[in-house]
Amino acid sequence: MQYRRLGKTNLMVSEIGFGGEWLERHPEEDSVSLLKYAHERGINIVDCWMPDPKSRDIIGRAMEGCREEWYVQGHVGSTWQNGQYTRTRDVAQCKLAFEDLLRRLMTDYIDLGMIHYVDREDDWNAKVPGAYLDYVMELKAQGKIRHIGLSTHNPVIAKKAAESGFVEMILFSVNPAFDLMPPTENIEDYFENRYAENLDGVDPVRVEMYKLCEQRDVGLTVMKPFAGGRLFQADLSPFGVAFTPAQCIHYCLTKPAVASVLCGYDTPDQVDAALAYETASDAEKDYASVLAGAPKHTFAGGQCTYCGHCRPCPQNIDIAMVNKLYDLAVMQPEVPASLREHYLSLAHHAGECIACRGCETRCPFQVKVADRMTKTAELFGK
Repeated sequence: MQYRRLGKTNLMVSEIGFGGEWLERHPEEDSVSLLKYAHERGINIVDCWMPDPKSRDIIGRAMEGCREEWYVQGHVGSTWQNGQYTRTRDVAQCKLAFEDLLRRLMTDYIDLGMIHYVDREDDWNAKVPGAYLDYVMELKAQGKIRHIGLSTHNPVIAKKAAESGFVEMILFSVNPAFDLMPPTENIEDYFENRYAENLDGVDPVRVEMYKLCEQRDVGLTVMKPFAGGRLFQADLSPFGVAFTPAQCIHYCLTKPAVASVLCGYDTPDQVDAALAYETASDAEKDYASVLAGAPKHTFAGGQCTYCGHCRPCPQNIDIAMVNKLYDLAVMQPEVPASLREHYLSLAHHAGECIACRGCETRCPFQVKVADRMTKTAELFGK
């Protein structure tokens, strides 16, 4: 494993990290073992944006006895209310959630205290300043967070954060598809036929953001490097061709200021597939030839990356999981019995959706969730 300096934090992080959002999908013992396996292979940074007790308990158990060997991105503003994820700037709720994070991770500090999920300029201008930011600063003064970070999908916000002076690192979404797109507050254009007419370069605003972060010594960690796994399949990739994990990882690591690519894992085999990057040849890492041979590209219609920001749902539907099962089902001629059983075992089903569309206002990628719930109910019959 190679390690890189994460900007002005001076933390030496593994260039391949662990995005933990799928930990809760598996039995607790399996997920604890998966994190320990990743650590044994050299991974030392994990993102914990998830507020649910199970995910936090898993990470805490996996780090027990070796806490100082891990760097944790813990998010301030990602809360668990009424059994669901809720993003908030309410300080009282943030305090409860952060204290819960420390308790479940069995630690008294978080290495990277993240200002959670800022994509809109009005959020940055009106909601982050004031009591919320005062609380983040208080946590740092108390030593409960060692460094201040921020997570965003919007390069305009990333630039503002880099210029702020108090944000030391940024969690940003990077992959070959997103980088071709102009900035937007709602990210809706990422999936609406508005890619550049050629595949030659990154959108200028993103180029500026990468360079600014490098100049200001603001390190980047990467989320969504595989676009929810869609880049691995030619029929789902916006380029019409498939990439490998090594190609996606190399793409991210060649961008200025990027220190670590946080991949999502379900199994040890997926960890191994990502870590194969460390011994891959130049030819195996080469993403440029794939892009050069790609047909005209599109990511039309708004596609789910299963990030979970759509919650909370008034019907308690696990929207991300329902979407994932639907996508897996429609890729096959018939719905496999095992997949149907998995869907039916969910506590709440797509047919319970009341089409309030609150989830759609929170989706970073403007997925038409209510419409997908209707299609899913028709497909699975419930």
